[in-house]
Amino acid sequence: MHQLTAGSCQRLHNTVSSDAPILSQPHIMQILSIKVVNPTANANSVDRYRMIMSDGVHYIQAMLATQLNQYVQEKQIQRYSVIAVEKMTCNQLQGKHLIIVLALRVLESPENKIGDPKQISPEGTASKPNSTVGSMTPSFDGPTTKPPVQPLVQQKNQAIQNSQIQNPQLSARNPRANPTHPIEALSPYQNNWTIKARVTQKSDVKNWSNQKGEGKLFNVTLMDESGEIRATAFNDVVDTLYDRLEEGKVYYISRARVNLAKKKFSNLNNDYELGFDRSTVVEECQEASSVPTIRFNFVHLKDLEQQPKDSTCDVIGIVKEYSDVSEITTRQSRTLQKRELTLVDKSGYSVRLTLWGKQAEQYNAPDQSVIAFKGVKVGDFGGRSLSMFSSSTMHVNPDIEECFLLRGWYDKLESTASFTSHSISHSGVATTGAFNRSEAMSLQEVKNQQLGMNDKADTFSAKATIMHIKADNLWYPACPTTNCNKKVTEINENWRCEKCDQSFANPEYRYIISLAAADWSGQAWLQGFNDVGLAVFGMSANDLVEIKTSDEARFNAILHRANCQTYNFVCRAKQDSYNDQIRIRYGISRILTPDYKEETKALIESLNSSWA
Repeated sequence: MHQLTAGSCQRLHNTVSSDAPILSQPHIMQILSIKVVNPTANANSVDRYRMIMSDGVHYIQAMLATQLNQYVQEKQIQRYSVIAVEKMTCNQLQGKHLIIVLALRVLESPENKIGDPKQISPEGTASKPNSTVGSMTPSFDGPTTKPPVQPLVQQKNQAIQNSQIQNPQLSARNPRANPTHPIEALSPYQNNWTIKARVTQKSDVKNWSNQKGEGKLFNVTLMDESGEIRATAFNDVVDTLYDRLEEGKVYYISRARVNLAKKKFSNLNNDYELGFDRSTVVEECQEASSVPTIRFNFVHLKDLEQQPKDSTCDVIGIVKEYSDVSEITTRQSRTLQKRELTLVDKSGYSVRLTLWGKQAEQYNAPDQSVIAFKGVKVGDFGGRSLSMFSSSTMHVNPDIEECFLLRGWYDKLESTASFTSHSISHSGVATTGAFNRSEAMSLQEVKNQQLGMNDKADTFSAKATIMHIKADNLWYPACPTTNCNKKVTEINENWRCEKCDQSFANPEYRYIISLAAADWSGQAWLQGFNDVGLAVFGMSANDLVEIKTSDEARFNAILHRANCQTYNFVCRAKQDSYNDQIRIRYGISRILTPDYKEETKALIESLNSSWA
């Protein structure tokens, strides 16, 4: 059994950000408790974990950097795990002294607590047993007490910060006069901080206009070893900072506002964002080796089905083929360039990824390059597809291990190798066999096995016949901008999209369909979106809306003809809550028109099987 580093908690309790030797040397600690803080169901948000760590004599409170979340989620660390904490930082958060763990190694997982650790008293000596740290209740025995008074060192640090807030020019003249804070630790409750971060992406200057006026803006993505954050500058600040910030360079940045992140504009796993203003200080850092160049969290192409629509992810793949630049005309009579790439990876799947505007025009990667994409949008057009935002980044043949492994795998691949596509044609028939006939289930089996009751969605295949389609709420007015599809609202005879911050003369209607399907065993309600409506009705939602408006009888006849049609469904069962009641929703991932030659062949095989 590993021996805990006695005295670590006492030293960490009184340390400050500038005490690099203490924070970077290894400490052998035991985890007494670990819990998620403010869990969220937002797909673009990330959980935060708070721990109580012991050195066998005392215990302290700490936060786990989000890049280490997989240790908890994969249960590599849990209660009583012994870890080697290899790198930390500290911060004053809401008046509390907080340790943030940036790197660790798991040593062992005993079943019991080591020693009899106690809370550190305000004077630095052990307090009475059975106390607690801050507002978090430890998992080990003992009642809670009030939080301890701030130690003298912390009071001194707070006094220094208060003086700098009253005299901001002290830190504004030289951002490096203050210890740097990790991006992970930034929050709206701090007034005086400096980060050392690399600009990994910078947008073009964008002009905006709405009822409140007009102006311009640009944004950058900043990254350090603890995480990423988005920063935005408006109007006059654009003129001051745009040319000073360059992609790839590292800067000291201070005196910016920390705001809650607007998730509809950001694809980063950070609950906060920065707002640059006239007082923001930016100074280039010449010693940039300690700041990583970029960080990826790759998703295999096969697993894109598990990614929610409109979420963002990182992918890496071989560009098997790409199209020439084409030009489309939007409903606002604006031309837009696009180029489509076909990516493949070791999972055996392929996916279509779309480049837009300058990204499409400037694409010049060599044939069959390995390209890593960061922050691309997951779409459901034709099954699963990807597209780049203006904030997405593309890295050709990056110097990372995943690139070398992918290159070696593809070079050994036979030229006749085939890949499974996520795509569905507009007729609703899959371009490849996505319906898993060998594992197809009856609707009653789906219910009996309680699919969807777990934390993750369950996928199943079923053959069923449409019995009824709800005629009300069969479509919704969507933004006509390419790849937006957000619902628009009618204002003064125009249709406004809050996401695009634009108004349009007419919306583009998209299906949102709810249908009752039945097989020999029973019935279930299934929900689908635009591709399902296209397959069932054989026309766009715009066309069906026009028919309903001009000829109600014809509309009813079309709805009637859609009934009693049989399809092969690929669905996702997922638990949700409605009116405080738990229910299972069955979402249609794919709808396929049966190939009757194949169906007949399957029936003959069944008759000749041992089952018959």
